[in-house]
Amino acid sequence: MAETIIGPGIQIEGDISGSDALTVLGSVRGGRIQVKEAVVVAASGRVEADVESGAVEIAGVVQGNVGAGDKVELKSGGKLFGDVKAPRILIADGASFKGNINMGG
Repeated sequence: MAETIIGPGIQIEGDISGSDALTVLGSVRGGRIQVKEAVVVAASGRVEADVESGAVEIAGVVQGNVGAGDKVELKSGGKLFGDVKAPRILIADGASFKGNINMGG
């Protein structure tokens, strides 16, 4: 499995899609991030887009709806503003979340 890293000084506008894991240290703005493997938004990362992936881990800021086939994990200090659809949701103490959760099958 390969991994794509969007560095801290990089800003991307538009859709991102693929099969490999994606780590966001910089910022992504636009319509949608859609990858088969995991999406990690690091503490320095900022995403203003909908995210769909196998698993999503948020330590930075996400403004948009998030969907995962396995789980969504909101780390301490992470902020999520949007709806979540996933079978498992983990929200750490110190995280911030505003939206709705759908864990239905």
